[in-house]
Amino acid sequence: MPALVLLGAQWGDEGKGKATDLLGGSVDYVVRYQGGNNAGHTVVVGDQKYALHLLPSGILSPGCTPVIGNGVVVDPAVLLSELSGLAERGVDTSKLLISGNAHLITPYHTTIDKVTERFLGKRRIGTTGRGIGPTYADKINRVGIRVQDLFDESILRQKVEAALDQKNQILAKLYNRRAIMADQVVEELLGYAERIGDYVCDTTLILNNALDEGKVVLFEGGQGTLLDVDHGTYPFVTSSNPTAGGACTGSGVGPTRINRVIGILKAYTTRVGAGPFPTELFDEDGEKLRRIGGERGVTTGRDRRCGWFDAVIARYATRVNGLTDFFLTKLDVLTGWERIPVCVAYEIDGRRVEELPYNQSDFHHAKPIYEMLPGWSEDISKAKSFEDLPKNAQAYVKALEEMSGAPISAIGVGPGRDETIQINPFL
Repeated sequence: MPALVLLGAQWGDEGKGKATDLLGGSVDYVVRYQGGNNAGHTVVVGDQKYALHLLPSGILSPGCTPVIGNGVVVDPAVLLSELSGLAERGVDTSKLLISGNAHLITPYHTTIDKVTERFLGKRRIGTTGRGIGPTYADKINRVGIRVQDLFDESILRQKVEAALDQKNQILAKLYNRRAIMADQVVEELLGYAERIGDYVCDTTLILNNALDEGKVVLFEGGQGTLLDVDHGTYPFVTSSNPTAGGACTGSGVGPTRINRVIGILKAYTTRVGAGPFPTELFDEDGEKLRRIGGERGVTTGRDRRCGWFDAVIARYATRVNGLTDFFLTKLDVLTGWERIPVCVAYEIDGRRVEELPYNQSDFHHAKPIYEMLPGWSEDISKAKSFEDLPKNAQAYVKALEEMSGAPISAIGVGPGRDETIQINPFL
């Protein structure tokens, strides 16, 4: 049975929650493999809208086991708040599994994240201020706190004290902030142990056993390809690997077990935070996309920057992820435009460039080269098949498919769970 990776093929916010939820009823496990509560998913079920920040989208699908993998960084306060909010709305959260090897976001991580971003001023990265980057930095520096450390007070105290020996020097001498007391941090973290203990286990073993038993496992990435710390628009990226390779390291499931890699593409392009964005719009079209598309970050609450579809980054996502399929979302938002520009290449220093520039400076100076495609005015939200779409909408989808390098197997024509056209089922 298949193991599938589902990830963002742009800068995040492509509608991964809708895609994961669509598959949730057909899969046995949904796994978050990287990121933290800086990645938001909006899922609409009937007349109910759910905003998920840390939990896998599969938690809304009865019969599906949601998993937080070892590659995720976990803020226990956010986790418990999100679980409580879902329980109050009648959602069963008892099946959640959390890797004991996942790293914890502590109070000092969020403090350092915020003061560092303020200190950078105009050079700031545009982080969410939730401690994600500092937590991953501690993980790589081998001074991180893992979920399993909550259950051994002696180890937890040693690790917190060692971490604060250095961090308090930075806070006091560089940022003129008060030192953080180790006892206070340890006490807070120990308070979470009993409340999340029943969820914690060896998720790597469980997932591999599930695949051995013929179960279907879906790996869900946060953010998007262009925010990958290795393959994105560095340094304006996240601190982990949302790309397909991250699914293996972030879950403990080997690459030979992955059968399908699905990239989520918005029918136009958005991004949150700082960094280059060749097709960004600063006119009425950009504001119209933002308004109709409801382009406000689920987790950040910030307005998203909006632009036309960029086929260059779509091709790049196909290449670095080994994409087998695309799920095209928010096609309905483009209804009403007489003509729709699509970026097919860049102009850099007078040269036409059709692949993502390797050089960071070139990408910053890239200017989009557009091809104009005819638009449509018909309401497409009730379309149930590809043939139900207006001819110009069909042509738009086919053009994007050809430019992007992988088949478009599903199309979102509205925010609802049932407002999706499936051309080629993922399972």
